[in-house]
Amino acid sequence: MLNEFHYSLPDHLDTAYTDLLNAAYRGGLVERIWNKDPTVWTDSGEEAWLGWLDIVKKEHRQLEKYKAFHDAVGSAGFEYVVLLGMGGSSLCPEVFALTFGKENFHILDSTVPARIQTLEKALDIEKTLFIVASKSGSTLEPNTFKQYFYERVADSVGQPKAGSHFVAITDPGSRLENEAARDGFWEVFHGEPTVGGRFSALSVFGLIPAAAMGIDVQRLLEGALEMIAECRELAADRNAGAMLGLLLGLCHRNGRDKLTIFTSPELFDLGAWLEQLLAESTGKEGVSIIPVDREAKLDAARYADDRVFAFLTLKGDERLDRFKFDLSDVGQPYVEIKLEDNLSIGQEFFRWEFATAVAGSVMGINPFDQPDVESAKIEARKITEAYEKSGRLPSDDPFLTEDGYSFFGDRELSGRVGQIKGAGTKEVVEAHLTRIRPHDYFAILAYVEMTSKNEEILQEIRAAVLRNYKVATCLGFGPRFLHSTGQAYKGGANQGVFLQITSDDAKDIDVPQQKYSFGVVKAAQSRGDFQVLLDRGRRALRIHMGAEVESDLLRLLETFESF
Repeated sequence: MLNEFHYSLPDHLDTAYTDLLNAAYRGGLVERIWNKDPTVWTDSGEEAWLGWLDIVKKEHRQLEKYKAFHDAVGSAGFEYVVLLGMGGSSLCPEVFALTFGKENFHILDSTVPARIQTLEKALDIEKTLFIVASKSGSTLEPNTFKQYFYERVADSVGQPKAGSHFVAITDPGSRLENEAARDGFWEVFHGEPTVGGRFSALSVFGLIPAAAMGIDVQRLLEGALEMIAECRELAADRNAGAMLGLLLGLCHRNGRDKLTIFTSPELFDLGAWLEQLLAESTGKEGVSIIPVDREAKLDAARYADDRVFAFLTLKGDERLDRFKFDLSDVGQPYVEIKLEDNLSIGQEFFRWEFATAVAGSVMGINPFDQPDVESAKIEARKITEAYEKSGRLPSDDPFLTEDGYSFFGDRELSGRVGQIKGAGTKEVVEAHLTRIRPHDYFAILAYVEMTSKNEEILQEIRAAVLRNYKVATCLGFGPRFLHSTGQAYKGGANQGVFLQITSDDAKDIDVPQQKYSFGVVKAAQSRGDFQVLLDRGRRALRIHMGAEVESDLLRLLETFESF
């Protein structure tokens, strides 16, 4: 049974939407997508990245592979499974683990030393299976994670047995595949080279972790096949994916480029997957759809006219209905999707992938590349290479040090603060926030451990900005957002006002076989990220704290709540 789909548009958008649906049908949009016609977008090689259209059928023919892997994991006696990956390799498995309550399945997508230490303490290394997931096989983070935990396993069970605790998911012929052969990995699962990372949820990158968790892969895929049949409907007004994508594209054309996501509590992590899919696909060439996930609610009438809302709830959950109707009453557009149950999430992976491709066609962009992700990697690589040569990080001078914080920013901000006599934390933050304009968004980029308490404090900072400035707000933890929303922040519309938060590390960890530590990698990533924001003319403030992260965040919260 298909998940229910409804939408509400104000009259002027509703008329335009009907016209757009008709134009899509006349222009053969759906047929052209299924025929893998790159002129649907920019005719710049998109046809090489459309394997996601066919992957579900291919994987459904290989169901025995997933059953066999699940049974083998159980027979091997593993009590913990850890996925080492980033972005498209980690976000779908995270959705599965949190949606289905798999507490023995862990994700590592952070170079913050404290996060790695916390994870290691939660494991019995001798009873842990590690899944190293990297499409290219050369991504920095999963490679360093693998080096670290391979050494831990070898110390625990001996070098000859260490490889039996590891499997790899990677494209054929990758560096990771070669390392897996050298180190005696238990298994290597090959990805499909024509499926990009953020479109890989219904491939081995999502399904091997799902099988390891004991999730019913067959039902996931069969639900997705139902959605695929629907998305083949040539009439756009009867096509579940095309309808959603055209609506998002239309809203973007009309300045409603902040997709604000609300879910049932059981589905809360789906928004993290949608963040990457939408931001990395649509945020480029000076345009973007900015996904806004886990934001506090305002009264409906207080939202600006730059929003479109998405409700993803389990069937029978009516807790958001009143809010949804209030939004409609004041002319705010929304889409509503009601999932039959948790396993019908497979339908939504494909619906939103198809919709994102359709929205990209309306926006006139290539939704399958990520040109601005590499820029931050290049800057980070420069810093780590400098560290390897000199044994220290390059100098990094703040424009102000006060109240236990060091402040860094763009030239305009430092100039503003320089004119304020006796400036401290409050004056710096206020000078930064006063640069927020209507239809902007405010994003917190936190390179600190992703603990529940840290997230709670940062959410309160975010809520204070929402209340005071009425603009969309986002929160991302680094470096994971670099492989997700970071593309839109750097390559999309210049509407972002950014607060990057970094800290010292109470305890650092060396990366085996390298001259640098995880703390150095984290510092290089955050500084590289910040430099690219400045190079792109973004309004950005970086606040660096000491190693007492929680207490320093609480003091910062007091500042934001004082306005």
